[in-house]
Amino acid sequence: MHSISHHGAVNGVTGSCHRLTLASGDAFLVDCGMFQGAESSRVEAGESPIDFDVSAVRALVVTHCHIDHVGRIPYLMAAGFNGPIYASEATAQLLPLVLEDALKIGVTRDVSLINNFLRLLKKQLVAVPYHAWFTLDDVAGVKAKLHRAGHILGSAYVEFALSTSTDKFKLRGSKRVVFSGDLGAPYSPLLPAPKSPYRCDELVIESTYGDKCHEGRRTRRARLQKTIERCLSNKGTVLIPAFSIGRTQELLYEIEEIIHRVTHKSPESSKAKLWGELDVIVDSPLASEFTAHYRSLKSLWDAEARQRVRAGRHPLSFEQLTTIESHKEHLRTVSYLADSGRPAIVIAASGMCAGGRMMNYLQALLGDERTDVVFVGYQAVGTPGRDIQQYGPRGGYVFIDDQRIDIRAGIHTLSGYSAHADQKDLLNFVKRMRFKPSAIRIVHGDDDAKYALRSKVQAMLPEASVLIPSSESL
Repeated sequence: MHSISHHGAVNGVTGSCHRLTLASGDAFLVDCGMFQGAESSRVEAGESPIDFDVSAVRALVVTHCHIDHVGRIPYLMAAGFNGPIYASEATAQLLPLVLEDALKIGVTRDVSLINNFLRLLKKQLVAVPYHAWFTLDDVAGVKAKLHRAGHILGSAYVEFALSTSTDKFKLRGSKRVVFSGDLGAPYSPLLPAPKSPYRCDELVIESTYGDKCHEGRRTRRARLQKTIERCLSNKGTVLIPAFSIGRTQELLYEIEEIIHRVTHKSPESSKAKLWGELDVIVDSPLASEFTAHYRSLKSLWDAEARQRVRAGRHPLSFEQLTTIESHKEHLRTVSYLADSGRPAIVIAASGMCAGGRMMNYLQALLGDERTDVVFVGYQAVGTPGRDIQQYGPRGGYVFIDDQRIDIRAGIHTLSGYSAHADQKDLLNFVKRMRFKPSAIRIVHGDDDAKYALRSKVQAMLPEASVLIPSSESL
């Protein structure tokens, strides 16, 4: 018999870390993410980020390199974990960049310490292709396979095969355990939609939007265009907080499409002139680096994106796009936009306004009624992003670096613009399995989302055991 336990993402959407333990006692982790927002209170109170025994952990499998799925890896290694870290080929390429940036921002600027960590990380990191079975640290009786998850570049869900054979591993008759990671929304820009596994006996599934259904892609893009045009009529800056990897590239792809459509449909119109002269600024060295990796890995793009490239378009490097690299240039850009009021779109991290260069823009521009802030991703409870989203529309305030800032900027939320699967997509992920799970664990969501999804799953699979783990059941 195997067992599943959880070291994060059970009381919210951050800190993803799940443990699969075999009857032999050998254990494997799926992700080891950082807690954010209100969920980070334990760590801020001085508790160790790794509050569980790692001695039996033989390997770590990474689903994708968002910080809430990988941010605790340095602490895991410091706690004594020295086993292999398996990831898709694209994730293995991006992960060192993510963790280097995280260490610089939140832990240390000591170059020698960071380089030492990166050396160890690369030694333990094992890149594996999609759709190919691999062994985990030569542990008998278990194999794993990564499938495209469609969330960000390199994202995967993990399928484990647990053999009942005591001598030689046999796929036939093996028990299949699937960890969803973060599943992408179908028809999202750039990446193919995830396909369900053929069969699954036990499923651990995310529920970020387990209680909501997104708008269609065409509708989302139209709302993005309308919102930006309305914002630009204020003659100010449009601020879009976004994750450096995934969301930033999707936004660039969609903005390039809007510019292309508007300027080619009616090239002499005032709308075409507005979009044709608009500055689009990505102010994040990490996002710029990730965007370059996205461009270099076009083989992982979907058919639509590859067709645009063949047509001579550059969805991630169009003419009006400016990237800001140095901190000095960043400060100069913030000051210039605050003083000039020149219409521009600024995309910067962090996606939840919990740090990064976006904070300087917010500090300088939130109090300016010409500014608009557009949220296109989930804002965790306890983050400045959630506070701005909640209190900004009613003329509230937010504290940034202990400074109270009255919010006069326009605040907008495009709720359907997400790289996460919605309720319908999550249900379809289960429904489209040929052989469906008899046991399901719902994680990575707020309470409303988890319970709403459980109700729907239970109605669809009345014979299945559908569990919502809690901190008490860890």
